[in-house]
Amino acid sequence: MDDASDSASCMDRLKSYVRTQKGMILAAEMLVSIVVIICYAASRYGGYSTVAICELVFAAVFFGIFMMDMDKQFKLVNWMWTDLFRAGIGTILYLITSLVNLIGGHSGDGARIAGGVFGLLAALLFAYDTYTLFLQIKSTRQHTPTATDDRV
Repeated sequence: MDDASDSASCMDRLKSYVRTQKGMILAAEMLVSIVVIICYAASRYGGYSTVAICELVFAAVFFGIFMMDMDKQFKLVNWMWTDLFRAGIGTILYLITSLVNLIGGHSGDGARIAGGVFGLLAALLFAYDTYTLFLQIKSTRQHTPTATDDRV
């Protein structure tokens, strides 16, 4: 009985988190990464799927952490900065691998070209995530109160 209420609670958290902006971004990042993995797996050059696999795993881990509110429990890690670095590095890696595949994909490998196009889409999505995280960090830094000295 307790397991059913825990799973229902987890499903409720999943449904409510996917409706948030950050939840939608992370879900879209995972979905596009899966599409890129499928495209590169169908290609003759399957080694490029490593970036998509790593970014899929990282996005899923952060999705789980934020969905279960573990970021509020583990204060040792600055989750916003960590997520910013994850999204920024994902942007750069997707951009590089996608451009390499689009430039070198003239050999008639349609799956490689499709993976490059979806990789560019993923790079744009990760760049948007980086931008929104940067704006959040910037707004939280501006709203922190500064210490005042009563002697002045």
